Amino acid sequence: MFAVIKTGGKQYRVAVEDKLKVEKIAGEPGAIVQFGEVLVVGGETVTLGTPTVAGAAVAAEVLEQGRGPKVISFKKRRRKNSRRKRGHRQELTLVRITEILTDGAKPTKAARPKAERKPKAEPTPAATAEATVPEPAEAKPAAPRAKAKPKATSKTKPKTTGKAKQKK
Repeated sequence: MFAVIKTGGKQYRVAVEDKLKVEKIAGEPGAIVQFGEVLVVGGETVTLGTPTVAGAAVAAEVLEQGRGPKVISFKKRRRKNSRRKRGHRQELTLVRITEILTDGAKPTKAARPKAERKPKAEPTPAATAEATVPEPAEAKPAAPRAKAKPKATSKTKPKTTGKAKQKK
């Protein structure tokens, strides 16, 4: 089953478990939001809306609030000494589609609990004994450093330019 929804002035074709980035929607990560503007509901039979399908909605879980890449707008008018540079980053929301609802139904699924990260397992004493690195038998002395060159003094002969050579 799929649906075509409209949000943020754009239209998206979605199915259950799809992830998509839409323009910013109010909601904390883990919250369930509903998209009410459903233009098409498809499956075995396709239902077209005029302009929207009555009683249809799409439920989604907010995964993350973020920002898109920076877009730079640079305008220059030649020979006028006029230029303008502006940057913009669009605020986006990453959502996962949980359900496609018809006939005015309410969302049944709650937000998924966040997956807890497992702490790293501490290595066993036998593994740490194998992982130890033996120390080298002899340490080599460090190589002596080269001496710095003395700076040039003012007694050096000044360089002559091409014009000075021609006068002679």
